[in-house]
Amino acid sequence: MYNPTRRNKNIGTKNQGYGQDNKLTISSPYGNLKSFYEKLTDYQKEIRIINNHEFIFVIEKTRKNSTHPCSVNDIQRIIEQIPVKDYGELKFIILRQPKRKEEILSPVWGRLIYSYDFEGDYYPAIILDAIDTEKQLLWSKKQTIEDQQEFERLKADGHIFTETKRNFIAELIPETARNTQLYRTLPHEFGHYVHYLDIVERPGGNINDDIDYDAQEKKMDFYFRISKSEKEKFAHTYAEKFKNKLIEDQQIPFESVTTENIK
Repeated sequence: MYNPTRRNKNIGTKNQGYGQDNKLTISSPYGNLKSFYEKLTDYQKEIRIINNHEFIFVIEKTRKNSTHPCSVNDIQRIIEQIPVKDYGELKFIILRQPKRKEEILSPVWGRLIYSYDFEGDYYPAIILDAIDTEKQLLWSKKQTIEDQQEFERLKADGHIFTETKRNFIAELIPETARNTQLYRTLPHEFGHYVHYLDIVERPGGNINDDIDYDAQEKKMDFYFRISKSEKEKFAHTYAEKFKNKLIEDQQIPFESVTTENIK
């Protein structure tokens, strides 16, 4: 397996999950190599063994009026259904409280980080952001084909939009946000990771501990050159197939198995 401590040149760039909109606006103190999503405060962690694989859940304290829509138990129940071979080296599941500026400049349901620094360890991570129930979900009327497809997915998740002059607006409700994060975002981010595994980690395998880091770096560079649209298509396909199978098997939807949010 690729040594996760060898962080490559894509770390901290938009390819790693750091958007162009944030490049010059979300501050990073001089000399601090951590990306904004790695700077956690006031958190708890919990180790869960899922299908003999260790995951570390990190739950950051939420602000007033913010909440983590998915509980650790909810997330575990979904991960249990994901093929073990697709876990790879993924270890961290981060329930994160974004800063207010980040919610404006870089709003996301979740993201995959290929090498995440947590307490000095470097492993892949999936981050699910807390939602602010006092904010609204805005969707522009000017939509690309991809925007239209995501808009339909959001409505299927249960988000109810009202139309204004320029936008469609929906209230951020924990129950519908949970539908989006648990049944779509989580498997979507796994889909991104599987795409990475298929191109970088799985071809040929490594029989011994001797790893050709130059060859590994070339495969990583090739992966990070793949267009965003192609990566999104792969992840959407993975997530949709996974979700449809769970619906067919009557595994979802299910009532939330809540664990107390940190207050």
